[in-house]
Amino acid sequence: MKIKYILLIFLSLFASSGVLYEFSNDEDEKRFNKLIKDIRCPKCTSGSLSSSNAPISEDLKLKIAEMINENKTDNEIKDYVALRFGKDSLYEPELSKGTYLLWFSPFGVLLIALSIFLFRKNY
Repeated sequence: MKIKYILLIFLSLFASSGVLYEFSNDEDEKRFNKLIKDIRCPKCTSGSLSSSNAPISEDLKLKIAEMINENKTDNEIKDYVALRFGKDSLYEPELSKGTYLLWFSPFGVLLIALSIFLFRKNY
């Protein structure tokens, strides 16, 4: 009787362990894993696609895998995601007039802090 249950459990685990995302080589799989870490979940507040199990995230992961298998570049995939879900869906925004402050403000803060440190009065 126990053998039947063990066999049933083993077969059910084997049957449910299908590959969800298929790639032709390891390089494509690495690209996929990097992309889903670089793209925000459209439903979650701050999580990436890799950390989300929301239905829309699962659909987007399937679309990204499909686009990789169609030999689309990373930029083409990111452009698709940005067009579909907005530029906020990418963790690394492009350098444009609207994002200059975002990109260069850390250097400005560092320069101000360094200036204060170097030119402060010694008491």
